Amino acid sequence: MIQANAFPVSYEFFPPKTPEGVEKLRAVRQQLRVRPPEFCSVTYGAGGSTQSGTFSLVQEIQQEGMSAASHFSCVGATRESVRTELRELQSMGISRLVALRGDLPSGYGLGGEFQYASDLVAFIRAEFGDAFHIEVAAYPEMHPQARSPQADLQAFAAKVQAGADSSITQYFYNADAYFRFVDSVRALGLDIPVVPGIMPITNSTQLLRFSDACGAEIPRWIRLQLQGYGDDTASIKAFGLDVVTELCERLRSQGAPSLHFYTMNQSAAVLAISERLGL
Repeated sequence: MIQANAFPVSYEFFPPKTPEGVEKLRAVRQQLRVRPPEFCSVTYGAGGSTQSGTFSLVQEIQQEGMSAASHFSCVGATRESVRTELRELQSMGISRLVALRGDLPSGYGLGGEFQYASDLVAFIRAEFGDAFHIEVAAYPEMHPQARSPQADLQAFAAKVQAGADSSITQYFYNADAYFRFVDSVRALGLDIPVVPGIMPITNSTQLLRFSDACGAEIPRWIRLQLQGYGDDTASIKAFGLDVVTELCERLRSQGAPSLHFYTMNQSAAVLAISERLGL
C-alpha cells in the first residue's frame, strides 16, 4: 500500500506571455518543489500557437532537475512537422508527451494529416518506438464534441490501442463519474492508469467560464454555493479547499493511481490541498 506522503502527484503549467509571468512561474515551481512531482506538463495552444513557449518551458523545467512533459497537439500538423518537432524535444532530453488532437480554431475543419489523437499516438509509436512515454486525455463526463458516451469511450480505447502509456482526465468534481469511467475502461480490457485531473477552486468566475467552455460539470450545489459568496474571495477559497481536498481524499482512498493538478501557474491552493492530504 502506498503511504500517504509517498502518493505521486504531477503539475500542469502554461507558458507565460510576459517576462513578469516567466519570473512568477519560476517562483511557483520553486515553491512546489517542497512536494516534488512525478513530472510537470506544459500546455500547447490551438494549432501549435504557443509551441515555442511550450518547448522553452519544458526545457527549463528539465534543466531544473524535474521531469517535464510537453503537450503535443496535431491539429493542422503534417507528418514531417510532427517528426521534426519530436526530434527537437528528443534533443532537449524530453521523453514524456501529452498527445492531444488539440482545440479546433473557430471555422477550422479537420485539416492536416492527423484527424484524431489516436492517429498522432500511432504515428509517434511507429516513428519513435518507445522513446516517449505517451499520456492521452480522458473525459469522465464525456468530451463536449463527442456524439455519445459510448463513442467517447471508443475514442479513448483507440488511443490506448494505438500505444498510449497512461491518461490524464479533464477536471471534475463528481468522483462517481471518474470511477464509472474507470470501470468502463477496465470492462474493455484496457489497463493503463487513468489519473484524475484536479482543478483547485480559487476563483468562481474563472472556474465557471472554463467549465462552460470545456464541458466539465460543476455540481449544482457547488455552483450555487460559489455564486452565493459573490466577491468574498476568502470564503470562495476556503470552500474550494474543503471541496477539492475531500474529492482528492476519496479518489486516493478508492484507488486513483496519482493526482494531476491544473495549477493555473499558482502554488498556494495546491500546497494547501497537499498539506491537508498529508502529502
